[in-house]
Amino acid sequence: MSLSVHAMTTEPFIHMLGNLSNILGKAAAHAEAKKIEPGVLEGLRVTPDMFTLARQVMLTCDFAKNSCARLAGVEPPRFEDTEKTLAELQGRISKTIDYLKTLTPAQMEGAEQRKITLPLRTRTLEMDGLPFIRKWTIPNFYFHLTTTYALLRGVGVDIGKQDFLGGY
Repeated sequence: MSLSVHAMTTEPFIHMLGNLSNILGKAAAHAEAKKIEPGVLEGLRVTPDMFTLARQVMLTCDFAKNSCARLAGVEPPRFEDTEKTLAELQGRISKTIDYLKTLTPAQMEGAEQRKITLPLRTRTLEMDGLPFIRKWTIPNFYFHLTTTYALLRGVGVDIGKQDFLGGY
């Protein structure tokens, strides 16, 4: 049995985004219990030159939806990056999951050889689908997801490895 592009990307991204939504739910409960002002958790960062927690969540969603769309050969939907609260971030996660569920395994057949062109701020990334998945999509998705988890864990939100991984 071979492993499909859809099974390597879309399926685990949906699962992990669900876990991220649950983690944000625990963060909201933590903020309420500790009487933390709105915006404090969303603005978390380890150092001044890194993105905030809110931006980390947005980027986690973006790497999932944009990469999977490109692998499916379709234009990804644009999200406006206006979310400011944990509830709004959970809404973005839900929108991302809903979009990912529209992508079928058939759309991604042969995507490992599909030419991917991605304009970045200072250059254009060009590579075949499989290196795009291995070297760009998966590392970036998990980087921003893990950073979100670590920021919340670091301020005492009661989350652990099982929250990150979710149930299997």
